[in-house]
Amino acid sequence: MYLAPNTLRRVVSAAVVALLATAVGCAPQPEKSAAKPAGTAGAATCAKGKLATQTAGKLTIATDEPAYEPWFKDGKPASGKGFESAVAYAVAQRLGYDKANVVWQSVPFNKAFAPGEKTFDFDINQVSISAERKKAVDFSSGYYDVRQAVIALKNSKAAKATSIADLKGLKLGAQVGTTSLDYIDDVVKPTQEPAAYAKNDQAKSALQNGQVDAIVVDLPTAFYITAAEVTDAKIVGQFENQGGTPEQFGLVLDKGSALTPCVTTAVDALRKDGTLASIEKQWLSDAVAAPVLK
Repeated sequence: MYLAPNTLRRVVSAAVVALLATAVGCAPQPEKSAAKPAGTAGAATCAKGKLATQTAGKLTIATDEPAYEPWFKDGKPASGKGFESAVAYAVAQRLGYDKANVVWQSVPFNKAFAPGEKTFDFDINQVSISAERKKAVDFSSGYYDVRQAVIALKNSKAAKATSIADLKGLKLGAQVGTTSLDYIDDVVKPTQEPAAYAKNDQAKSALQNGQVDAIVVDLPTAFYITAAEVTDAKIVGQFENQGGTPEQFGLVLDKGSALTPCVTTAVDALRKDGTLASIEKQWLSDAVAAPVLK
């Protein structure tokens, strides 16, 4: 029997719909995710001593070499002595790892927060938390509020500076990739190109050799340098925090790390119970005050 074109189209359409319905009904369907009770995921992934670490049962912590005071005593991160060494072990303890199950690894400062997969569980190396760095890595909450300071030789013109304006005509230096160098570029805005060094040791040598007029480091490091390493230098002053938010050091983790919420929770607990303040008092008690440069 001959069907009119309109009738034929209706018959074909109905057949196609029926076939599709049958196919969908027979095909495997994605299962609906069961809603997880609030808080159960965190409890499971942060089980003490059973985190998804680089090595099962171990916590791998990284820092730079050499490891400077007052952050690490005698250049030995594993000693537990020095502010950051003590903080690292306190965090490890909160996560369920005793000292015997902590493994230390040497990682250059800039590499710690560069893009790419990490070989450590977290890095502790005076790394300031910033929006730019967060594009490549995760950070814990801050474990130390820090300010940047200027160091100059005592008998130099730079040592007489009392304001940011007094620093503008000077040759300044700092370690590359640090917020110390950012403060030179963004706050001082000197008329001369600042000198950038791979290590703080190189910046200190440049200061002693007269290659720069002054260097910028974080305040606790400035106190240690002037007290124990470059004793003919002085702290000229410290900078105010920019934007009303304190600069903070944070533990560095791989981008998207499952450990980030666990480590942050540990740091927050150490701050809340006074452990961080106690460690700071023990190892950074000298770094209390310096003139503010405005």
